[in-house]
Amino acid sequence: MLRRRRPLLRAAAVGGVAYAAGHHSATKSAEQQYTDAQQSAQIADLQQQQEQPAYQQPAPPPPVYQQAAPPPPVYQQPAPPPPQAAAPAPSGATTDDKLAQLKQLGELRESGVLTDAEFEATKLKILGSF
Repeated sequence: MLRRRRPLLRAAAVGGVAYAAGHHSATKSAEQQYTDAQQSAQIADLQQQQEQPAYQQPAPPPPVYQQAAPPPPVYQQPAPPPPQAAAPAPSGATTDDKLAQLKQLGELRESGVLTDAEFEATKLKILGSF
């Protein structure tokens, strides 16, 4: 049985090596073509730049005789006043009223009116009245 398998094993090994060698040479060939194309393009660009007459090159900018205006001052906006916290609900407030207040509070936080700390403080006031 070993004699029957040897030709198959040999063919598989030779085929695998041949495939690997072909793949390697194809990859190297593609890389070489790419670098050759890049070099050719760079050479063509340099030749084109050298062939252009000097009058086609952009002239240097004229000298500036006027003093440049100073940059405008940067004004900082004053910090916005802290948003007024929602008044604590009366102790007899219903659960629906408290839920509505919490929803409104969440919307204010999402819109950026309230910071996280303000949100937490007001939420504790609302929930503390349970």
